[in-house]
This record gives sequence, C-alpha cells and structure tokens, in this order.
Amino acid sequence: MRINLIERNYTASERLIGILEKKLNKLNKYFDMNTDAYITLSKEKQESVMEVTIPFSGAMLRAERKGEDMYSLVDEIEEILDRQIYRHHKRLENRLKSDAFADSELAHQEEEEEEASRYDVVRVKRFAVKPMDTQEAIMQMELLGHDFFVFTNAETNEVNVIYRRKDGNVGLIEPDYED
Repeated sequence: MRINLIERNYTASERLIGILEKKLNKLNKYFDMNTDAYITLSKEKQESVMEVTIPFSGAMLRAERKGEDMYSLVDEIEEILDRQIYRHHKRLENRLKSDAFADSELAHQEEEEEEASRYDVVRVKRFAVKPMDTQEAIMQMELLGHDFFVFTNAETNEVNVIYRRKDGNVGLIEPDYED
C-alpha cells in the first residue's frame, strides 16, 4: 500500500510518520501493493484531526477521529479501519486480495454475527415526495427534527437528500446516473 500524507496546519514528526506507516502496513494483507492510502493530518483550533481514506476497486474505507494527541488517534483509526474491513468482509471479499480473510480471527467472526443481526428492517415508512427547492427541504428537515430529508428537487425533478453533517453544516445528495 502506498501512503500519501497530507498535512494542513500541522507538521508531522518522523516518529508519527513511522508509527502511521507501521500501523497501516498491517492492512497490507487486504490490499494490493498499488492501493493508495490518503492520510490527512490537521489542526483545528485546539483539536488534532486525522482522516484516513483508502479507495480501492470501486469501494472506499474511511476513518476520521479528533482528539488532543495525534499519537492516540493512530490506534483509534487503525481499530476503525480493521472493524470496517471485518464488518463488511462478505461484501468486500471480491474487491480485496483473494486470500485477505484466510486467517480471520474468531473474535471478529462473533462481532460480525452481532452486526448482521443488528440490521434488520424493523419499520417501513411510505410518504409522498413533494417537489420543493433545497431551502424549503432544509426548513422541513429542521421542523421535523430529523438529520436528513428526502424530497423531489423542483429544479431538476429528481429525488435528492438533504442531511445534517457532523460539523453542523448541511449536505445535499443528488443522483448521478452513469451512462
């Protein structure tokens, strides 16, 4: 795996870079050598922020953590990525190396069974998707107290989703139909 380091308002020490490489190289058993991992290290106010994104074969693993110390964030990021791989290993099996799960640990298998049972559909809602502009959709989402709102965009006549981001801002998901 090739590691690409991006630093924003932060300069990583050689020690931190070495630790990052060592931790991420543990994931090499899952990825081909030409897979890129993008690590963004930044400082926002008094918080350190670490993001790791690993795009591969049409899929993507991503982990982000904030905290006081970059060194403690490395372990958290590694744990998140490891959990994502094992949680979704059935779906990822065809995209990862063919022998990626040859030595799976029993602890992860138990965790997978718990995770699989957690995703049963317990309720189905049906509602009319009303044409409106994005500002009206944001207002509706806030009035309902939800974190997202599905609507038909009056300008494009397509189904869109407005959602609240972790940073408090609002995001818009628009469909992109591939030809």
